[in-house]
Amino acid sequence: MPEENARYDSTRVAWEEIWDQSSIELELEAVRYERAQEIIRAYLPFLAKGDLHLEAGSGLSAVVISLRELGYQVQGLDYAQNALRDSRRFDGTLPLTAGDVHRLPYRDDCFGSYLSFGVLEHFEHGMLPALKEAFRVIKPGGTLVLTIPYPNVVYRAVQFKRRLRGAGQLTNEAFYESAYTRGQLIEIVSLAGFREIRALPTSHSFTLWGLGGLFRQPGYYRTNALAEALGGLLKRGLPWAFNFSTLIIARK
Repeated sequence: MPEENARYDSTRVAWEEIWDQSSIELELEAVRYERAQEIIRAYLPFLAKGDLHLEAGSGLSAVVISLRELGYQVQGLDYAQNALRDSRRFDGTLPLTAGDVHRLPYRDDCFGSYLSFGVLEHFEHGMLPALKEAFRVIKPGGTLVLTIPYPNVVYRAVQFKRRLRGAGQLTNEAFYESAYTRGQLIEIVSLAGFREIRALPTSHSFTLWGLGGLFRQPGYYRTNALAEALGGLLKRGLPWAFNFSTLIIARK
């Protein structure tokens, strides 16, 4: 559809603008935050060091770089050319490919895992087409690792305020991302063919960061000690109400 293609192209351009405003150094810093390390610790036991792994939507390659430093064979794919260019300037040895998560340039059953962090929610047509491509390239017994925004209490409050103002669900009536409940995620990942699906709530401190200065400290999306402490309590007491993004780990 021409309209859908235009929106898809505008999304790619928007991501190129986002990456122009960031840097690999900042992204590497964010990967070292405790909330990011907690996610990595959760999925790392499911990745075999002898396998080749794909990060689809690798952006400025911070995850690719970090996992390769840990001894994992990881290659990245993104459709933002500037992100790939900057990544190659940072480290010319990184195995990176320009490509579309809906038409992966790889043969069937070739990766031990498919990693995707905050990517698939940005497509207006939904996650299923990309998840089917993920299923195709993961080898039997391989792993899907996915993080997707959750409609937590803060998200729902923001949407409610927008409806009261007469605005659309998304800012300026333009699509940016979708949030998925635990049940919706499990259903769509199952439809793509995956099994043994685990859904874990994560990044509760970053939900608090979204509330403003009380929970922030200077730096790149950095939470302060109050956010970390309260986020830890919320993870134990209200794990889904304040879940920022759901971590999905599933098998092919």
